[in-house]
Amino acid sequence: MRFYWSLCAEYMKNYAKTRLTYRMDFWVEVLSDLLFQAVNLIFILVVFQHTASLGGWSEAEVVFVYGFFMVPSGIFGIFFNLWGFSERYIVKGEMDRILTRPAYNLYQVLLENMDPPSVFGSLVGAIIMAISWSQLGLPFELLDVLMLVVFTLGAVLIYAGIYISLTAIAFFSDAPTGILPLMYNLQNYGRYPVSIYNKTIRFLLTWLLPFAFVGVIPASYFLDRKEDGLSALSLLTPVMGVIFLGIGLTVWNVGVKRYRGAGS
Repeated sequence: MRFYWSLCAEYMKNYAKTRLTYRMDFWVEVLSDLLFQAVNLIFILVVFQHTASLGGWSEAEVVFVYGFFMVPSGIFGIFFNLWGFSERYIVKGEMDRILTRPAYNLYQVLLENMDPPSVFGSLVGAIIMAISWSQLGLPFELLDVLMLVVFTLGAVLIYAGIYISLTAIAFFSDAPTGILPLMYNLQNYGRYPVSIYNKTIRFLLTWLLPFAFVGVIPASYFLDRKEDGLSALSLLTPVMGVIFLGIGLTVWNVGVKRYRGAGS
């Protein structure tokens, strides 16, 4: 464990040195990400200019869900920036370099593609939650802090499991896949109440691609949404996280064993 912690620290140092060289690029990336999140929030606010509720959810509740959604999403973005894996590591053959080193191959790939500016999205999400928490008059207890940590960790693991599985498809296919951008768009459905979707979409977002567990379901615990059963279902968030991370790592390890190098 000490070796892996030290390896992470060294990668962080190298990242900081690179960003200090191109500081403006760093802040442009942060600003663009925050503007993107602001547009999504504005969209929610505009929707509620035309309706009093969305599937039985008030404006403050939906904004609270969106704030929670941003927290694990930002943390996931820091450590699991796998968008260019196929092109860089399979097509260009950099996976060969990774496999010659003693550290676990996936860990190396994740460290090489870290995106620390994503943490600002999590901070903004936490601020949005705090404001909505106050507007809703929700009680605050020490247990809420613990559950927030547990739910956030579970949501990050769900993200990780799904995207590691999809990234590993590159080991089984000779061509880069366009599934990741599609999945990125699908995950955004998790920031809205699942009750607004039909039964098929609800089942998909809850059990097959459980993006509801990275947003609306764990957020329902704090909102005490007992009438639709989501607050009770929220306790499954860490369980779903462990299950899907296990699936992701299994698919990845099988894929690595199939990898035969970039060739000529």
